[in-house]
Formats: sequence, C-alpha cells, structure tokens
Amino acid sequence: MNKKHILFSALVLVGLSWFGCEPTELDKPNIGSAPTAEELDFTITQGSDPYHFVIVNTSSVKGVASWDLGNGMKDKGDSVIAYYPLAKTYSITLTLYTSGGSTSKAKEFEQTETDWSYLESPIITALTGGVDAPNGKTWVIDSLSEAHLGVGPTDSYSPSWWAAAPLAKSGHFLYDDEFTFKLVGFAYTINTHGATHVNHDGNADEDGIAGGYYTSAIWNDAYDIDMNTNDAARGELTWSISEENGKYYIQVSSQAGNISYDDGNPRVYEVLEWSENFFHLRTAGGAARYHKLIPKGYVRPTVSFNLNVASTTNPNEYSFTLQDLQVPTDFTISNIVYDFGDGSTYQTTNGSEVVLHTYMRKGDYASNVTVTANEQNFTKSVTVNVTANHPSYQEYLLDAMVMYNDFGETTLVPMQVDQSDGGATLEIVSNPDNSLYPNRSAHCALFTKYNAQWANAYTRLPDGYRFDLTLQPIFKVLVYGNAGDQILLKLENTDRGGNAWQTGTYDVIYTIQNDNKWEIAEFNFAGVGAGWDWTGDIYTSDVTTDPNFNTDFYNIVRIMINPGNSGGTFSVHLDDLAGPHIEGLK
Repeated sequence: MNKKHILFSALVLVGLSWFGCEPTELDKPNIGSAPTAEELDFTITQGSDPYHFVIVNTSSVKGVASWDLGNGMKDKGDSVIAYYPLAKTYSITLTLYTSGGSTSKAKEFEQTETDWSYLESPIITALTGGVDAPNGKTWVIDSLSEAHLGVGPTDSYSPSWWAAAPLAKSGHFLYDDEFTFKLVGFAYTINTHGATHVNHDGNADEDGIAGGYYTSAIWNDAYDIDMNTNDAARGELTWSISEENGKYYIQVSSQAGNISYDDGNPRVYEVLEWSENFFHLRTAGGAARYHKLIPKGYVRPTVSFNLNVASTTNPNEYSFTLQDLQVPTDFTISNIVYDFGDGSTYQTTNGSEVVLHTYMRKGDYASNVTVTANEQNFTKSVTVNVTANHPSYQEYLLDAMVMYNDFGETTLVPMQVDQSDGGATLEIVSNPDNSLYPNRSAHCALFTKYNAQWANAYTRLPDGYRFDLTLQPIFKVLVYGNAGDQILLKLENTDRGGNAWQTGTYDVIYTIQNDNKWEIAEFNFAGVGAGWDWTGDIYTSDVTTDPNFNTDFYNIVRIMINPGNSGGTFSVHLDDLAGPHIEGLK
C-alpha cells in the first residue's frame, strides 16, 4: 500500500473539521421583513477541475450574499469559487442580508475526490512534517529573534507600535508553549504546561475563562495577563490551510485554538514567510499582531567570525577586519556596521573588506562590529587603546575651561535667541555631517536670522554667576556654514538692563573658512577692550587684566552671524559652546 492510500485511510478514520470566522452582522434597518429560508437557494457546479466548484446564489429575493464555504474560508458575492481538496462532506452556508434582516441556508456537499497535490504541498509538509511524521510537528515561539511578537495598525504590515526584543517575555510562561500540527486528521493541539501569557486588552483572557481553558490569573497589567491553563478544555481542534490571491492562510477550528501568543484576534493567520524551520504569521482584529515560530528543539544556524583590530603605519590609524567569517548556506549578509567607539560608524556588506579608521584623541575606545543576516544580528566587541593624540588634533577644552552646551547630553547653561532687532530662530537639529573630526555628535544647534542686524543667540548665566577670565580668556564654538560668513562672539553684563550694550566687549570675529565643514571658531579676549571712555566706570583696554571686568562682571555671551547686515537670511550651525571657568557669587 502506498503513502497516498495510507494517508487517505487515516483521514477517513479520524475525520476532519474545517472552520472559518463568523460573518459580521450588518446593521438591520427596520424596513420590510427578513427573507425566509424557502426564498434562499444556491447551486454548486464543478469548475475548472474536480476540486474547484462554482457556487451561485439563486435566491428569489435580492440581497448581499455572504458565504461560509465549509472549508475554512468566507466569501461574499452572488457567485464565488470554492476549493475542496479532500474527499469528505462539506457544509456550505449562504447568509443573505436584505433591508429587512438576514436569513441563512445550509447545504451538505459531498466531495468524492482527493487532491493529493494539496496534501503533499510544500507548505503543508513544512508545517506538519508530512506523511513521514504521523505524530505531527511541534512549533514554539522564536524567542531569540527580533520582533518574534509584534503589534501594529491593521492597514500596514509592520509591527510599528511594538516589536519584542529577544526574550522580551521571559518569565511570562510563554516560551515553553507548544503548538503541534498533524497531517493525520488535521489535528491541532496546544500544550501550555499549565500557564501562559495572553492579550488582556484584546479580551483573549475573557474568551478563555468563558471557555474554561484559562482558569485563573497569575499577573496582569493594562495589556497582558499571565493565566493558569487547562488545555483539555479547548476541545478537539483542527487546522486548515487555504490560498487566496497568492497568500496562504492557516485557520484553526475554534477560537480556543490560538497559535503562538493568544492575541484575541480571529484564528486566521496570514503566512508572511515560511520555510521548513520558520513561520512568520500575522493576524488582524482590533490591531495587527505578528508571530514568529520555529520547530521545537531547532537551533538556528549562526554567522560566526572574529574581529581583528591592528594599528597601521599611519598615525592613530587602525584596520578592522572580520576573520574566520562563516556564513550558513541559507544566510545572506544584509549589513555590517562598525562602531569605532568615538561616535563614528561605517557600514558595508563586504565581509572581506579591510576597514580603516583614524582616532584623533588618545583613550580607550569600546569598538564593535555587528553583522546582520536573515534579520539576525551577530556582534563582536574589542577595546582599542590609543596611546597618544593625533598630530593634527587640537585640544578643544583647555585648562580652566568648561563645556556650557553641546546641544545634546550636556546643557550646563541653555542657549536662547534674542530677536528684538528682528526675526531669528534657534533649533536643535541633527548634525549635518558627523562623519569627521572635529564634530561627530548626533545633534547641534541651527541659528538663523531674518533681515536683522544684531539678532543673536545668547547664553546667560544664572543669577549670581559670572565668567572668570583670569585663568582662561578663550571661548570656543564649533561652526558649520558658508565660507566668508562672519561669526561674532561678545560678552555683556546684564546688570545694566537696557544699557548692557555699553558693557560689551569689542568685536572679536571669526570668518568661516570653508563651505559646509565643521570648524573650531576661537575667540581670545586677551588684549580686547570693552565699554567707552565717555562712560567712565565701564571702560577698559583689556577685559582680562582689569579687575573690574575679568571676574564678577560678565554674565552673558552673545553669538551673531554677519553682525550689522540686515540684508537677508543668514544661518549657521553651532555646537560645543565652551569657555572659561564660571564663578558663583554668594
């Protein structure tokens, strides 16, 4: 006896139930009467082959025809096509919706032929183990992969609302749940080992308590709940696979039979991706839910390699290479990201590429490389010890100097905008070029003035604090803009109120040297005067040596672009504003 006859005999002995979701009831206007069962009728005729049948609504009244085809599928329309691959009796139900209500009529349809190509289809063999696996094939949640569970809107195919990181649900009785699909009898069983984790927000727990397969709560929050379980109360479950518009769908015969995490959605699982060792499923209800499964006991193959880092003959230059790279035959590398530990990265897809990187400052850098293949990440790390600064490196923070604002992690003093002279804005934006020294930070500030001569971005110290120019007279700021634009930095004392301008330092200007390249603008106030001789007590020829100015005086720094020019819009990116030590007054 061949495998087909053995399988057919097993199917006949065990029997098979197919299911689909209940049709959604339509609103029922109080107009007329619902049709009667006697007014409903339909015909069933063979279609293009012995397994496809044309079902036509021949009712004597007009309405919207909705079908439960008895094979796990639903459909609508006066004429539909149904696929019946197994020799058995199918119950086909027509529900006709009219303005007065709805009525259903069922007919039994006996299929006498078996489509062996369906039973031997690759996806069914992958799911069940095929005819060589009489006990079926058991699947578990792929807990080590990214987005093994997820949720998103129903109008997209992305878990954009939430995607589970590897082992995100550890401790919630979920990762030992087993889901077994048998080809014989199309039987489906669930073994949760006495407890599981379900969707509380989607009422999966309420359905389970009503059905008796969830018995009591262990833990819960606003979205999920851990439940004690009684899997026997789920009853006898079966599964089916259908194909519609080029997509496969797995159906389970009862709402008691979920696959993976119980999301509360209808038990129709769209197959997004599948292989012998992987199924990626999607359900749709109040939200779209995502599930990744692997066979029980299956160990995913991994990409293996070593990260080698070596110095070159160039100053502070190091080579990064992947050694002993082993990629499984069914894996494809989609990305390789080197993180050098100094805020810069490099991406490639070439595993044999020698990647060169130059460090500007001495220090220990925690570097790593991440290889992405088949939606999995494989990472190796190493510490690079750089013993000296690069010959071209310029110290940014000098002695007795502090960082006021890097527009990212450090905000000792906030920066604001003064637009009393006209329009101006200050925004925190992404760094337009963080690939090179001297600025690899993620964010910076963008200062823009509009037809304003003296609009400025300013940093004002808190009350009681002043700049100390006695040990360090230099201010620095990184600038990125147009070559030739002038950047003015000046100091003032706001204690003079509207006359604070009279205390201002003489112009110290930096001219941008290059278009769209980060540069260090340095402003040295040694030998710079302030005030005017006709104002008496607020005049000096050198703010760094005059005790009336070098401490306990200046409390605000202003930055301008093209000062005095009101003839257009001018912008400059700013970062890492730093300057002398700050003293506090008691």
